[in-house]
Amino acid sequence: MTQWNIDPGHSQIGFKVKHLGIANVSGFFRAFSGTVQTDNENFEHATVTFTLEVQSIDTNNKERDGHLTSNIFFDAAQFPTITFNGVLANDTLKGELTILNNTRPVTLQVEHTGSGIGRFNDHRAGFEINGKINRKDFGLNFHLLNDAGNLIVGDDVKLSGEIELIRL
Repeated sequence: MTQWNIDPGHSQIGFKVKHLGIANVSGFFRAFSGTVQTDNENFEHATVTFTLEVQSIDTNNKERDGHLTSNIFFDAAQFPTITFNGVLANDTLKGELTILNNTRPVTLQVEHTGSGIGRFNDHRAGFEINGKINRKDFGLNFHLLNDAGNLIVGDDVKLSGEIELIRL
C-alpha cells in the first residue's frame, strides 16, 4: 500500500455557483488536507479522503464569506469541516460527500495530468477533478428570489480541483 498526501501549496479546491441566474460566483477553500492510498502506480482503485475547513472559504468578498460561514449556509461554528471519502476507478471518483452532517453519494470526473520527480527528489502526481452537486441535497437551503424571479443563489454547484500529490 502506497500513501500520497495532497500538497496544499500546489493544489486548489474550488466551486462556482450562479448568482441571480446570470453569472457565476467562484470561490475556493484555503485550508484542506487529504490522502490517497493505492496498490499501484496508475491509481486505479485508489481510496481518496479529504477534508475542507469551512472557515477558510474565500470568494474574494469578506461580507459574502461571512454570510457563507454563518448558520444561514455552512454553519462553520457547528460544522467546521466538509469531508469526502471515495474510490477512483476508470477516471471516475465515486464516494460520499458530507456537508452540514448530510452525507450523499457524489461522482466526480478525474484526469490524471502527470507524474514525476519533484525538486527534492520526491514522487508527485497531478490530477484535475470536476463535478456538480445540488446544494439543497446537503441542507444548504438558503432560498431567495430577486424581482425577476431568479434565484439569488443557484442550486447547482460546480466543483473543481487541481490536486498535486506527494508520495510518502
